[in-house]
Formats: sequence, structure tokens, C-alpha cells
Amino acid sequence: MIWGIFKRDMCHATRNVIAVIVSMGLVVVPALYAWFNIAASWDPYGNTKALKVAVANNDKGYKSDLIPVRVNVGETIISTLHANDQLDWQFVKSDKAIDGVKSGEYYAAIVIPKGFSADMMTLFSPDIKHAQLKYYLNEKINPIAPHITDQGATTVVNTIDKTFAKTIAQVGLDLASSILHYSQSPQMAEYMRNLNGNLTTMADTLSGASQQVTSYSQLLGSANDIVDSTGKLLASATKAGKQAQNALKQGKSGATSLTSAGANVTSSVNTALDQVSGAFDQVAAKVNKAFDAIGKDSDTAASQLATLSEQISSGESLYDTYITSLNHMRESVEQLPDSDSAKQALLEAIDREITLLEAAKGDSQKLAQQLKDASTQVTQDTAAAERSRKEILNRITSAKQSISNVRDDYATNVKPKIDALASTVSTLISQTDSMITQLSGTADDLDDVTGDVGTNVTSIRSKLGAIAKKLDSSAATVKELITKLETGGNAGDGNSDGGDGDNDASSSDSGESDELRALATANASTLSTLISAPVALHRVSVYPIANYGSAMAPFYTILSIWVGAIILCAMLKVTISDREKAHVLGLGDTLPRIAGPSGPGNASRWGLRLDHEYFGRYAIFALLALLQGTLVCLGDTYFLGVQANHALQFLAVGWLAALVFSNIVYTLTVSFGDIGKAVAVVLLVMQVAGSGGTFPIETLPKFFQMLYPFLPFPHAIDAMHAAMAGSYGNEYLLDMVYLALFLIPSLLLGLVLRKPVIRLNNWVSRNLESTKVM
Repeated sequence: MIWGIFKRDMCHATRNVIAVIVSMGLVVVPALYAWFNIAASWDPYGNTKALKVAVANNDKGYKSDLIPVRVNVGETIISTLHANDQLDWQFVKSDKAIDGVKSGEYYAAIVIPKGFSADMMTLFSPDIKHAQLKYYLNEKINPIAPHITDQGATTVVNTIDKTFAKTIAQVGLDLASSILHYSQSPQMAEYMRNLNGNLTTMADTLSGASQQVTSYSQLLGSANDIVDSTGKLLASATKAGKQAQNALKQGKSGATSLTSAGANVTSSVNTALDQVSGAFDQVAAKVNKAFDAIGKDSDTAASQLATLSEQISSGESLYDTYITSLNHMRESVEQLPDSDSAKQALLEAIDREITLLEAAKGDSQKLAQQLKDASTQVTQDTAAAERSRKEILNRITSAKQSISNVRDDYATNVKPKIDALASTVSTLISQTDSMITQLSGTADDLDDVTGDVGTNVTSIRSKLGAIAKKLDSSAATVKELITKLETGGNAGDGNSDGGDGDNDASSSDSGESDELRALATANASTLSTLISAPVALHRVSVYPIANYGSAMAPFYTILSIWVGAIILCAMLKVTISDREKAHVLGLGDTLPRIAGPSGPGNASRWGLRLDHEYFGRYAIFALLALLQGTLVCLGDTYFLGVQANHALQFLAVGWLAALVFSNIVYTLTVSFGDIGKAVAVVLLVMQVAGSGGTFPIETLPKFFQMLYPFLPFPHAIDAMHAAMAGSYGNEYLLDMVYLALFLIPSLLLGLVLRKPVIRLNNWVSRNLESTKVM
């Protein structure tokens, strides 16, 4: 049944030339609609040079002592715009510029006021003024032109900003270069050396003054404590003086005892040392006698030598006793005051005497050991015994000499110093006794003076502390200035003295010097240009589109396919007449009377169901819609040259969109007649506004953002964009699936939901036809 209906429709559509021409027109017209819009918007922003924008310069310029260069930003703007072809700049007087905007001769006008440069230079004064351009705009000529001219005005403002920054930077760099050259001159080097020397002296002076003030403050603090306790001290001065006098009397007695002790020690020392020396002479005689008896009676000789060894060992206690006495004497001397000049000399003499005694004691110990060794050797080896005899005699001689040295040193050094010390102590005691007597008399006179001395000490210390802090701060400031000047000097004369050790600097100072020198000696124009525009924008296109026409092609192509679907429903009948039904059923030219009134489904008793009528008539709609989609997509790609990285995918989107759109419009028309056509037009208008094909959906009102996912246009446009520039993941397939899903509600309406309203639609159609107008 479906094939029969489609075959008769194709025969009728190609029966005559007019029908063929109309059918071709139905296919071509939507494509023309898309192509004209795409071609017209191919590169609209590349043709803005035809838009006339007037520029009037009234700037009088500016010159000051700070920047000894005449600055006229207005002239710079005019010269820059002469080389700018973004818009058709018209350089006229201000009156003509404003009048031209009002008359429509110019889309916009920019007027530079008289004090523009002067206002810009207020940057260096306390009273800063914003320099303003006057921008006149005719907004009624065209809705897009104001935005394009706004872009041109923005270009002018950016040009001004960059030019101003470049001028200031260039003047600053020139000034820095001049300063650097002067800093490298010999006069500047000499001046810096003198200045650093003076500043160093000043810093040292300030630091020294601060230390002195701090010392004075501390001294006053100590004095304050002394003053507080002076009263008590003076009160007990008399009593202490009497006690001191008693102590001095005892000290005088001790000094007399010291003299007597020194004499007694001297006598006992001389006696002991003479005895030891005589004992050594007796030992020598006994040794010779013992060794002479070796050949006759070796055992007797050995016994004699052993006895001599024990006698000498027992004599070591004399040395220990004498050393102990000297140590006691040394402890007494150490208690003397350090100011006594005889103290240290006496200590050194006693130490030397103790050292000599210990040496003599060592010689005696060695002699005893050699005698002991010899007592064992005399019975064994006569030759070895003779050698021991000589060594023992030599050791005896050495021991006697050590004893003589001790005795002589004591008589020469120790004894005289002990006598001198005793005399000194007696004299000191007499002087001190006199001084204490005077002190007792003076204490009574000073007792009344200490009352008011410490009254203002605390206040004076506070002021001195504040002065010390200020002096420290000033010294630190001067030292910081010296450091900065030295850094600047290193930067200026880093290589002026080739081998001079004074030019050794740290790596960081050297690096800063090199950077400063490179900055000041570089091209000032290049650096000022960099400073005026330090950031360059590097565009990285993701899924790049060749041009604006290609970017707009999906929107206009999808729009034309929907328009083509509306045209098909406007030109072709969506219902099948009873005569056509009868021919398809083979019943002749008319249906039997029992079929009832003409309308959808009235031939179902003969096998021509409602779905047969729906798909049978829709077949020719689908064919023509596919032809429309094919033509517009192929024309976009191969006629206009629209970018299509995946041409087959691009064409597939056109085919699917043609089937979906034609089915939706066909279903609305079949279900609701002419009202359905009006609904299709309303859907068209809604999708033009809410599809996101021109402006991002995020910029549209909230209503359209909520409606966006439930319209077929956005999914078709997104799928076509993915086919043109590339797809992220399954983006293309998902959009195609979302687009195909719109067939479900459309078929549900055309096959099921429209049955209850068929009679209502027939009644509405009859009433409209009865008006003879609709």
C-alpha cells in the first residue's frame, strides 16, 4: 500500500514540465537560502575598512622641566591611524566630525580635546586627571556597526596607552643611560670615594657616641646604687677602720714572723744540704772500697753496694720535707695582694727552687737504682762491674752538683726576696694604718653629702637611653647608605681598574652591574616599546575554523533544511484524496459510499490503514527533503568552499536533519492541518533565537537556556561543527543520536495521538474553506 501511494505520487510529480520545475524549485530554494546567507557573512569583519569614522585632533601638546621633550599624544594618534586600515578613518575638523555623525555620513567620530596631553602628564603631579577622548556614535544606522566602531575606538585608546607608556619609558631610559655614563666618569669615582670616606667616619662617630652615652647611662645606674648605699657604708666606716687597724697590727706581727721563719728556713736548709753533700762524699768512698773488694770477696762487695743503695733511698725523705716546706711558703705568698711587686718574683723563685729539688731527688733515685743493679752484677761479670763503678761515681758527682745548685739558688734568689717581702709588708702596714685613720676622719664629713646626690639619676638615665637609640638609628641609616653607594659604585666602575684588588665584588653585585649596564646601553626605543606592551597574545586554535562563513555555515544550513521542510508542506498535499485511495486499492475512480466522508482512515476496511496513508504520502516528502539536504551540503562544501574536515560526516548530518525536520513538519501538518504549519513556523522562530548558532547559549536569557536541550537545532548544529572541525570523543555520534531521538515523539503523534482529533481537524478545515478566503 505504501509503495503504491509513493509510486502514484512520483508519477504525478513528473507528469508535466511545470511539475518537474516546481519539484526542482522545492529542492533548490532552501539551498539558495543557505548559500546567500553564508556567502554574505563569509568575512564581515574583514571588510570593516569601508566604515567611515571621523577623527578630529585639537590637542595642543605638553612640555615641562621634568620631561624636556615636547609631548603631543594627539599628533601621535593621527600618524598611527594613517597607517591603520581597520576602518576608513576620516581626518577632519571637530565640527564636521560631529555633524557627519548626526547626518549619517560617519558611523562614529573621535575628538581629541585641547588638553589631552597635559591631562595625561598629570601622572607626575599630586592632582591626577584622567585624559578623556570624546566618542560620538550613530547607533540607528546599523545594529552591528556600533560594535565594530567601538572596536576601532578601543584600538585608538590602546594606541594612546601604548604610545604614552613608550614615551615615558624612553625618556626614563635615556635619563638612566646619561646617569650611568656620568657615574663611570673619573669625577664621579673621586666624589664617591670621598663621600664613602666621610660617611664611614660619620657612622663610626655616631656608633662611638652611642656607646659612650650607653656607658654613661650604665655608670650612672651603678652610681645610683652606690649613692643609695653610701649612707650605710659611711655609718660603719669608723667601726671598720678600727677593725682594720687591729688586723694590720696582726699583719705586722705576721710580717715579723715571716722574717724569722725565712731565717730559720735558711739555716735548716743550709744544714740539711751540707749534710746531704757530705753524705755523698762518704758514699763515693764506700763505693770505691766496695768495688776494690770485688776480685777478693765479691759477695761482701755486693752486700756493701746494696746497703749504700738503701741508705740513699732512705735519704729521699729529706727532699720531700724540704719541698713541702717550700710549698707552704708558696701558699702564704699567694695570699699577698696582686699589686705587690715582690709577690710574683718570689713565687717564681720558689717554683724554681722546687724544680731544682725535684731534679736532685731524681738524681738520688737514679743513684740508688744503679747501686742496687751493681750489687747483682759484681758476682757475675768483672768487666761490667767496672763500668757500673764509673757510672755510679759520675752519678754521685751529678747528685752533689744538684745539691749545690739548690743551695746556691736558695741563697741567691729565695732568701733575698723573702727578706724584701717582709720589709715591704711592714711598710705597707704602716701606710695603711695611717690611711685608715684619715678615712675615719673623712667619713664623718661625707655623711651629710650623700642625701641628695641620686635624686635625678633615673631621669638622666632615661634621656641618655633615648639619645643612644637615636644615635644607633642614625649610624645604621648612614651604614645602609654606604652599602647602597658601594653597590652603585661597583655597578658603575666594575671594569675601570683592571687588576686592582679593590674591585673584587660578589657575583650578585657583578650580575646586577651587568644587567644595569646592558639595560642602559640597549636601544631605548626597543626597550620602551617592550615596556609599553610587555604582554603578547599567542593564539592557539583548538578545532580551528577557516573563516567566519564556515563558522556560520552549520546554523544557516540547518535553518535552510527546516525552511525546506516547511516549503514542502506548503506546496505539497499531506492528505490523500478518496480517488487516489480507490486507485491504490484497485476500486476504480471512487470509493464505495460505505467509506463515508473523505478523510484519513476512511479506506481502512479495504486494507488501506492510517499508517499506510501516513508513510505512503511521507515517502515523497522524505525523498525531496533528502535531495534538499544533499544539495545544500554539497554546495556548502564544493561551491562555497566551507571547511569540512570530514565531508561524509558533514553530508550525513544534512541527511539526518532533513529526515527529522521533514517528518516533524509533515506530522504537525497531517495532525493539525494549517495550524500545524503555523506551529512549525513558531518552532522555527524559537530555534533561531535559542539554538546557540550565533551567540553562545550562556549569553541568552534563562528561558532559552532551559529550552535549549529540547530543540533539534542545537544538536544538529553541534554535530555539523564536529564534522567540520573534529570531534572530541563520541561528541559527533551522541549529537546524531540525540537528533534522531526527535523522530520518536513525531512518529508517536503522527501514528497514534492524532487519531482522536481527525474529525475535529476535518471540521476546522471545512469551516475555513467555507469562508472562500482561507
